[in-house]
Amino acid sequence: MLRGLALALLTPLGLPLFVLRLYGLVLVPFGMGVLLFVPGTLAVRWLANLHRRLAGEWFGVPIPMPYLPQPYRGIIGLVKRLLTDPATWRDQLWLLLNVPVGLFLGALPFALLFNGVEGLLMPFTWSPNGAGPRPGALGSPEYWGLPLTSQGNATLAFPIGVANLVALVWLTPRIQRLHARFLQALLGPTRKSELATRVQRLTETRADAVDSSAAELRRIERDLHDGAQARLVAMGMNLGAAERLLDENPAAARALLVEAREASAAALQELRNLVRGIHPPVLSDRGLGDAVRALALASPLRVEVTVDLPGRLDPPVESAAYFAVAELLTNATKHAGGRKAWIDLKHSDGVLHITVADDGKGGADPSQGTGLRGVERRLGTFDGTIFVSSPVGGPTVVTMEVPCVVRH
Repeated sequence: MLRGLALALLTPLGLPLFVLRLYGLVLVPFGMGVLLFVPGTLAVRWLANLHRRLAGEWFGVPIPMPYLPQPYRGIIGLVKRLLTDPATWRDQLWLLLNVPVGLFLGALPFALLFNGVEGLLMPFTWSPNGAGPRPGALGSPEYWGLPLTSQGNATLAFPIGVANLVALVWLTPRIQRLHARFLQALLGPTRKSELATRVQRLTETRADAVDSSAAELRRIERDLHDGAQARLVAMGMNLGAAERLLDENPAAARALLVEAREASAAALQELRNLVRGIHPPVLSDRGLGDAVRALALASPLRVEVTVDLPGRLDPPVESAAYFAVAELLTNATKHAGGRKAWIDLKHSDGVLHITVADDGKGGADPSQGTGLRGVERRLGTFDGTIFVSSPVGGPTVVTMEVPCVVRH
């Protein structure tokens, strides 16, 4: 009830913003209106976003921001962006309608509460001199149409007061949901803005995927050049020298052959490590669950793994999820300073849910580190999302969701 009243008390803020933006819009063609329209629109969006957030937190009706993700340059581009966004005008309509609707929905529970308490007290506060809560049409006090001309009538106000309180208890959650649906209808995204946002996200994730693939190819090329290739070149030189010394100095040739054999073993191991970095064999052979268990066994942390996967996933999704978990475990080992971690994998409703938590010092921020940003880009290729909860002092909990199907 108090939450509805809080939203109702916010409605008067919309009136000056409505007038400010409307006045600025009229003056936009003359140039001066920009100084009113742009800050007015940004202030309206702040107020609308506050209502969206409160509708989700208080009433359980989350409302995503509907504004089109159109890039702009300079003040002219910004004004054009604001003018061409349909959400700008839906916000303006919301400002106008929210005054009567928001005030009514916010005040109705308190009106029921006031009338209910008034009815309960009426038998005890009525006096024969005609004192009462409200005068009727003929000047006599009345309560909900009941003339308070006698103690008997005043007593009849008691059950009416009880009915008001019962209506308050029954109606309050429904009024709140109705208020949230009203906000959702005017402040929620339209089909056009949802499609535009999705196109923008797909464009960004495609660019991220191309950049990640190019970076991965450069890493493989660098590892091959600095590792296995260098060892193979050295091994070839040793074999050539051994061939020349075979008749003149067999002992030296034998030493060079031993060195070449050791170099071949080292090159083979580096190639195996490189292959594991591209796609671990355990992931191909046994699936995501066992591959993550292998990661846990290799980690210096004590890691508990819970797996609830009804089958195998598509190989690209398994690979992205595996390396995302590997990156988070590496972060927990290097930066968190904890001793224990938890990994939970499950698939439900067409979505792979991954939770990685540790008991470290917390403070992880995707905007401050390349590791979490890399995980976000990797999952974004598959329309996945990542949520990070890492207060200072810990714990850190990273939740990832990737839409995918199970292959039975």
